[in-house]
Amino acid sequence: MQGEHTHIVDAEAISAIVAKVGLGQLYDLTIERMAAVLTGGPGATVEMKQRDGFLLTTPQLGLLEWMPAVRHGATVSIKMVGYNPHNPVKNQLPTILSTLCAFDADSGHLRAVVDGTFATAIRTGAASALASRVLARPDSAVLGLVGCGAQAVTQLHALSRVFPFSEVLVCDTDVRAENSFAARARLPEGIVRVAPLHEVEERADVLSTATSVAPHEGPVIRGRALKPGVHVNTIGSDMPGKTELPLDLLRRAVVVPDHLEQARAEGDCQQLAPEEIGPSLSEVLQDADAHRRLSPVTTVYDSTGLAVQDLVMVEVFEELARELDVGHRIAIEATADDPQDPYAFLPGSATQSWGARLGARS
Repeated sequence: MQGEHTHIVDAEAISAIVAKVGLGQLYDLTIERMAAVLTGGPGATVEMKQRDGFLLTTPQLGLLEWMPAVRHGATVSIKMVGYNPHNPVKNQLPTILSTLCAFDADSGHLRAVVDGTFATAIRTGAASALASRVLARPDSAVLGLVGCGAQAVTQLHALSRVFPFSEVLVCDTDVRAENSFAARARLPEGIVRVAPLHEVEERADVLSTATSVAPHEGPVIRGRALKPGVHVNTIGSDMPGKTELPLDLLRRAVVVPDHLEQARAEGDCQQLAPEEIGPSLSEVLQDADAHRRLSPVTTVYDSTGLAVQDLVMVEVFEELARELDVGHRIAIEATADDPQDPYAFLPGSATQSWGARLGARS
């Protein structure tokens, strides 16, 4: 490990990767790698710790969290993620900012640092696509999006990799977000249409809620006139008290959390008793008959975000950056020829005065 450098996969490198690989192919790769991890496929010796962090109340409401996971024998990953819903207006920054780190599981060497902001948006969309692929009706043709921010764009693109939507209906309390969504989604006119909430609910086959609703101010949909057999992805519930779906909808649906304990603490499952919650996404994906049994009923995927999903993302981007030779390599760790000498990497002049000082005392 002597002389190992850390691979920095920054925004410029991410842009080069997407340009060469293709955005659609990146979603496909992410969905399949995520499926392999969640179904316990080859090499999926992974585990994670429940995320933890700080609830920030000043100067405004926000979160700063860390999310650790390990692929035994290979990679330890940790994501630092900030959630600050005031960012777009106040700071001209995304609501969610994050950084991914990959450490070598054998040595602890910091192998890679990867932009996590783009990766988080991609993996959140990919998780909804993976859940919807097994829970939604295969002939789903109309996508409904409640909330038109950055996450809604990646919901649309990821879900479009598994369903041939003929129409996309969107709504948001922010008229500017509604009107700019089609352009930000890079779609031609006619595919995306701004619609009132009641129409989005009535016509969607797959519905994703991606809002920054404040704690105790939900729900963001009424849920009374949904199509029979609709599938709902709720991705905006990510802190105590913050929920997007009405309780009566949750109680008449099969609710599939990404992680039971986390969803009960921070997701829409906060509203339910344990016996009212269905199987986890991993359990559903491992059951070959799950789609046949669940597709005739309303289903909900309670997406709170998993550290193993972030492990997948840091591995994917580290792998692609290495293959395509993009990014930068820098020496972050203080290592040198002698691993038992903590000063070996310093210039001699930096330590001479210390030795001379001790020698003067003898």
